[in-house]
Order: sequence, then C-alpha cells, then structure tokens
Amino acid sequence: MGFRLPAIRRASFTASQAASKSVQVPKGYIAVYVGETQKRFVLPISYLSQPSFQELLSQVEEEFGYDHPMGGLTIPCSEDVFRHITSRLSGQ
Repeated sequence: MGFRLPAIRRASFTASQAASKSVQVPKGYIAVYVGETQKRFVLPISYLSQPSFQELLSQVEEEFGYDHPMGGLTIPCSEDVFRHITSRLSGQ
C-alpha cells in the first residue's frame, strides 16, 4: 500500500517556538509534528514497527531528509492523511 505525500512548504520556527513545544513525552511514546501548522501528536512507539507507518517515514526521509527543526520528527503531510494512517494503526 502506498502513500503519496503532498508537497507542503516548510514553516520556519524560532528557537522559542520550538522550546515552547518541547513538553515531556511519556516513556514508550514518540512526539511527531505534522502538517503546515506543525501540530504535535504523541504516538506509541509500537507504531514504528507497523509497515504502513514505516512506509510513511521512508517517504518523509526520501523527500525531506533528516532535518527536523522542531527537535522531534516532522511529518509534512496533511493532518487528515496522518490521522487516517494512525487511526488504522490504533485498530491493529
């Protein structure tokens, strides 16, 4: 199953904006920032082993590399696409 990431321009953030978003993430979870508004999602790390989530991460790496100015993982797809993917993962 393939996912196509729509091109989204990168938002620029200041250090103070990044610091204000750096809140503790519970053990066993990972924070990701999604979409143009960089909405923060906290996901179980078990998602990292799911093939559809790994495919999404591979596309992010291919298209945008490892530059993540927010300090967390940045996924430049729409929030709707991201919610669709993660809703299917939470049901597994």
